[in-house]
Amino acid sequence: MEIKRVFDILELYKTDYADLKDAFSYKDKGSWVNFSATDYYKYSHLFACGLINKGFKKGEKIVTMSQSLPHWNIADMGISLAGLVHVPVYTTLGSEEMEYILRHCEARIIIVSDAGMYKKLKPVADKIPEIEKVFTFHHIEGIENWVSLIQEAQEKEEELQAKLEEIKKSVDENDLHTLIYTSGTTGNPKGVMISHKNILSNAAAVKPIVPINFGQKALSFLPLCHIYERMLNYSFQMKGVSIYYAESLGTIANDLKDIKPHLFNSVPRVLEKFYDRIISIGKDLKGIKRWIFFWAVRLGTKYDDAGKNSAYYNIRLKIARKLVFKKWQEAFGGNIVTVVSGGASLQVRLTRLYTAAGIRICEGYGLSETSPVLAVNWPNWNEARLGTVGPVLEGVQIKLAEDGEILAKGPNIMLGYYKDPESTANIIDDEGWFHTGDIGEFIDGKYLKITDRKKEIFKTSSGKYIAPQVIENKFKSSSTIEQLMIVGENEKFVSALISPNFNHLHFFASKHKIHYRDNTELIKTPEIIKKVQKEIDIVNATLGDHEKIKRFRLVCEEWSQPTGELSPTLKLRRNVIYKKYAHILQEIYGHGLDKTENMGKDSATISFESRITNGMKKLINISSNKEPNN
Repeated sequence: MEIKRVFDILELYKTDYADLKDAFSYKDKGSWVNFSATDYYKYSHLFACGLINKGFKKGEKIVTMSQSLPHWNIADMGISLAGLVHVPVYTTLGSEEMEYILRHCEARIIIVSDAGMYKKLKPVADKIPEIEKVFTFHHIEGIENWVSLIQEAQEKEEELQAKLEEIKKSVDENDLHTLIYTSGTTGNPKGVMISHKNILSNAAAVKPIVPINFGQKALSFLPLCHIYERMLNYSFQMKGVSIYYAESLGTIANDLKDIKPHLFNSVPRVLEKFYDRIISIGKDLKGIKRWIFFWAVRLGTKYDDAGKNSAYYNIRLKIARKLVFKKWQEAFGGNIVTVVSGGASLQVRLTRLYTAAGIRICEGYGLSETSPVLAVNWPNWNEARLGTVGPVLEGVQIKLAEDGEILAKGPNIMLGYYKDPESTANIIDDEGWFHTGDIGEFIDGKYLKITDRKKEIFKTSSGKYIAPQVIENKFKSSSTIEQLMIVGENEKFVSALISPNFNHLHFFASKHKIHYRDNTELIKTPEIIKKVQKEIDIVNATLGDHEKIKRFRLVCEEWSQPTGELSPTLKLRRNVIYKKYAHILQEIYGHGLDKTENMGKDSATISFESRITNGMKKLINISSNKEPNN
């Protein structure tokens, strides 16, 4: 059958996948609860009837704020069936950002998952007269549950089903399906308008790449409000894959062993954490076992995906897989066919290692505005290349601008930004090309490689270009450094702000008998500074003179989503970090230049102001010519 609207997927559950008992599953009080294909079809339609019964009209907005649950899928399909627009938002949003989105999208009702979300959101919702009700997915005493909408609809189901059929006929593939609010690394988030055609064209193009089929299992732990996870969720549904939702990020390891999935979607940071955990186990081994473990790791990092491994290498790899890597596969449940990675770049070294271990990583690339995939590595080696994000997805066009910016065109490109035609016109040109803001290149004329963010590339005061992400990515496998941000725009040299891995530092301090009262004191100890300096020196040896990190400062805070330094997709919120550590930047560079003051100024103006500032320092004999030291 032809799937042109998202809710058309439900017909597959009525016909092809009717026998699927675990279409969706989640863990409740330690046990897995299954929703069958029949449950999914039935309750999605009833929920749609419930919304129609409440007087909702085509095109109106409904907000959900929830952990990933089968309930979310039912609500999502019900909203779609009723011709409404689903606005899913991150559970980690602050109250100000949440209030902005609720007002901006003009939602009438909100559905949250549990008591914690209700407590967080209700005070915000109470400020907005247009919001009629806040429902919950889980049963909470004294709070109206979403099931009440279904129960009310059941009383006049025949009448409402007739209305529903009329609404379904009126929904076109080009109608707005969802609003995805960007994470807002700068300023207020924008509402990305995604049509049925946008996201379904992407799900259909990805479908032949997904190497699992009906009856096999996928573990899901990324937020369903993220376009990447949501699109793949639709693609899984189109193939009849059973989707299991992890309890939380902290339970992933146990959930993998429990359900033994064939695939899961990830972001690089999760795979890096898995690597750190595995390596820490290896470090606890003794004697010959430890030697064999790290011999296998060294061998794995030399894996070549282009088929250039020698016969001698392949013999050793076979031994390594039997002695060491077999246990890695068991840690992932034993059935993993592929791990799909997106959202940011994964270190090539780790991709090689995982692949050598028999855990195939398929890295892709895209944005919310592109629904999201533009390019992806296939499980098939003929359509993959390590160190790239793979060939361009079928149906998508990519070209590189003169400055290397990646431009995209295709059925997956968003309708525009909600209520923001000016921003839409700034990012989609007159010929329909979407400007990604990413810089890239093609390897062998086929494989797309992302080199940096156009807006994040900056110049030092000497006019040298610095690509911060290229440098930052070199520290991703560090067990000492949790997060690192490169700074130095319009300055004489490059520096780094570093949020260390405090678990690792605490272990190191205990092992070396370093005494400290708290993290603030720990990061100032000579031993810790020396340890970090060694890692900086290793990376510096691979960089050009103008790129080398001349100074760094450790901070005593762990950067996270709740504290604001990371976006919900775990990207650095550079402006937030600049503002938070303005006093440290002042100390590093010897003046009060605050990056937040420079927002809106062009680079020439900032450079001129910087030169005037530096000139004034010289006039009053502030020594700015000394070689910078830590």
